[in-house]
Amino acid sequence: MPAEFVRAVEQLRSARFRPEVLTEEMPAPQRIAPYASALSADVTSDGVDIGTGRIVVLHDPAGNDAWEGTFRCVAYARADIDPELVTDPLLAEVGWTWLTEALEAHGATYAAPSGTVTTVASESFGGMATEPGTAQIEIRASWTPVGELTPHVEAWGELLCTAAGLPPVPEGVVTMPSRRGQRGTD
Repeated sequence: MPAEFVRAVEQLRSARFRPEVLTEEMPAPQRIAPYASALSADVTSDGVDIGTGRIVVLHDPAGNDAWEGTFRCVAYARADIDPELVTDPLLAEVGWTWLTEALEAHGATYAAPSGTVTTVASESFGGMATEPGTAQIEIRASWTPVGELTPHVEAWGELLCTAAGLPPVPEGVVTMPSRRGQRGTD
């Protein structure tokens, strides 16, 4: 295993998140790049899951022209939103901005960003007609990290919290961070 990938995995594992973000390592896809590592996360508030996501770090020592580098972050974030927001024509652009602003706030330099933002509304009918309508936002993104990986992973954690509707932590306020492997513990 290349030393630079070993360092990247160490940086992935050392990322710190808000206490609402519970993470754990998960199997990474094996066919996209020679080396990969991944985390999954759930965002909880008062014991209720309000968002979920995953981040995969890919490494191809030979490089990849589309990536413009040898590493690639592939991220996914999903959260429930107010059903009325689904019709907002700016919501997709706002969702993408959540990612780029999180990367910027964490000092995570990147290249070759790409992705999609999807909004989904569901209405129930027939025997389920009494169920309330639901709506979700999904952000799927990839980018090439430049420099240390930890800020990129922590920015993904912030994206999850923003999509889930958690207010930002005010400047100067220190939270007790969560570390990976916290899922399923008291």
